[in-house]
Amino acid sequence: MSQLGPGLPDPEEGERIRALDRAHLFHSWAAQGSVNPLPVAGASGRHFWDYTGKRYLDFASQFINSNIGHGHPKVVDAIKAQADRICMIASIFANDQRSEAARLIAELAPGDLNHVFFTNGGADANEHAVRMARMHTGRPKVLSTYRSYHGGTSTAIGLTGDPRRWANENSGSACGNIAHFFGPYLYRSHFHATVEEEECARALAHLEQVIAFEGPSTVAAIVLETIVGTAGILVPPQGYLAGVRELCDRYGIVFIADEVMSGFGRAGEWFAVDHWGVTPDLITFAKGVNSGYVPLGGVIISDAIHETFRDIAYPGGLTYSGHPLACAAAVATINTMRDEGIVENAARIGKEVLGPGLREIAARHPSVGEVRGMGVFWAVELVRDRETREMLVPYAATGAQNRPVDEVVAACKEQGMWPVYNYNRIHLVPPCTITDEEAEEGLAILDKALDAADEYAVSG
Repeated sequence: MSQLGPGLPDPEEGERIRALDRAHLFHSWAAQGSVNPLPVAGASGRHFWDYTGKRYLDFASQFINSNIGHGHPKVVDAIKAQADRICMIASIFANDQRSEAARLIAELAPGDLNHVFFTNGGADANEHAVRMARMHTGRPKVLSTYRSYHGGTSTAIGLTGDPRRWANENSGSACGNIAHFFGPYLYRSHFHATVEEEECARALAHLEQVIAFEGPSTVAAIVLETIVGTAGILVPPQGYLAGVRELCDRYGIVFIADEVMSGFGRAGEWFAVDHWGVTPDLITFAKGVNSGYVPLGGVIISDAIHETFRDIAYPGGLTYSGHPLACAAAVATINTMRDEGIVENAARIGKEVLGPGLREIAARHPSVGEVRGMGVFWAVELVRDRETREMLVPYAATGAQNRPVDEVVAACKEQGMWPVYNYNRIHLVPPCTITDEEAEEGLAILDKALDAADEYAVSG
């Protein structure tokens, strides 16, 4: 579990890199004085390693974006080949990789989503999707859920429901004309539901009430993470997305599915909406489209919204829209995922290894309240008391309040597995290429690490 990575360890070089980072780098989402980054020497497949030679099983997929794993040779070779041909060409020109990436993405998308606008990442994809929806409808407001994360730019952070929004609103950085509502979350139901069907029906009734109180004629779009990611890996109940689609149709509202995290195999389908057979008006994507090898995101656009801009110029663009290196990586990633059955592997791993394994772990640990997910997209919700469902750490916990979860994460890393965590949850989001043996290794590490959480939990 603590095997050495390739090459000779070089701790002094690692410390030199860390010192340069702290001297000059400004880190996101962090108090700069508390940052202490791990210097990474290399990565391959489902592992990365530091300068001491210690290897980590990447159960974070970095930022939940290395869906195809680290250093896949077909994608690396495609980037090299494109660099030899042309590294950059402006978006006013046609480019073979840009065109082919758009074709492949539109081919994978459901329904009549036949057009692609490329961005640099997920946040600006959501920015542009909202802009398109507002122009298409002529309406100003956008609705999104409290449990959500949509990006760090002004409109995207305004859409975001999680506590990172608060400081941006205090500073005036978050965009206005946004209202939030509660999405379905049966384990902590806001609607006093006891079964999935009740949660679905009551969540939809709540959303319709919010639309009514905001004024249907003022609402341009509803933005939903198909499966809520950072804020909990919340899988919607059967019928919920179809109900949102029906409400949008009834009131002339654009349905935007944020698939930045859940798309391109993460949930065991090309797009998570495919699980429920629902077609949004716009899909935003990034991350897994090329495993983050070169920054890329975008908006997949329905024919109806595309038609709005047939004779009216769309007032937006980016210097690096459809960057050739990024698009070459996307073409290679999509083709490789098809050829190697990587999406199917993610689905199988979720059904046969991660899901059953996590349920077994939950039965052994009093600190585990619920496990949920699909594909390679799972959350372990930690509690102090299973009966009351009191969170192991409070919502929006900071500093010493986070200690119980910090201890679990530290134990995982000590044993050579790198997870994601958010407040009272551990997220297990390995690459879609993970093997059965690697998944089982990660689960075994988590099983042992959860002993730390059990120390804070009511037994029995």
